[in-house]
Amino acid sequence: MDFTEETSDGKLFKIMRIISGKYRGKKIEFLKVSSTRPLKDIVRENIFNILNHSKKINVKIENANVLDLYSGMGSFGLECLSRGAKKITFIEKNFEVSKILAKNLKTFMINKEAFLINRKIEDSFELINKDKFNIFFFDPPFNDKEFINNFKSIKLNNIIHKNHIVVIHREKSSNDELENWIEIKFKRNYGRSKIIFGTFK
Repeated sequence: MDFTEETSDGKLFKIMRIISGKYRGKKIEFLKVSSTRPLKDIVRENIFNILNHSKKINVKIENANVLDLYSGMGSFGLECLSRGAKKITFIEKNFEVSKILAKNLKTFMINKEAFLINRKIEDSFELINKDKFNIFFFDPPFNDKEFINNFKSIKLNNIIHKNHIVVIHREKSSNDELENWIEIKFKRNYGRSKIIFGTFK
């Protein structure tokens, strides 16, 4: 469950909680701005159920290296850490949003396991140090049609572990041309949301 509260300076924060793992029940703050769209609990929980139990996916969250793109306040990456991921790299270009994400990381007392990049995605790869990632999570704004360009940059920068999965959160009615870059394993719909699971070609 989540709820909204107003601080003394008039900013609205949406409070959500980690669903499972060692941080279960800990709060995640979301700043209510137009550029962010919190990943709903039911969608988040179903993503992790699929990652944990689908026979079509051979990537385990435990000890995974995760790239959380368009990370917002970090609910996906923080949930991964709670469930045993080795390292999360968060990329969030909005400065105000990234400040709240940094606050969440501090609240969770996460240091070595998390790396936050406050840049555009295309300007972030030089800071990644050629890490190989097992899980790629894309959660761009629903009206963003340019996010597919990130796939080319990821492949050019050679940061894809041979054992990996790509998870993409889109609006159910979206019609993105993903097949040029992603071998789609399957899709799931949850209300307005569509979750796509695949691997890079």
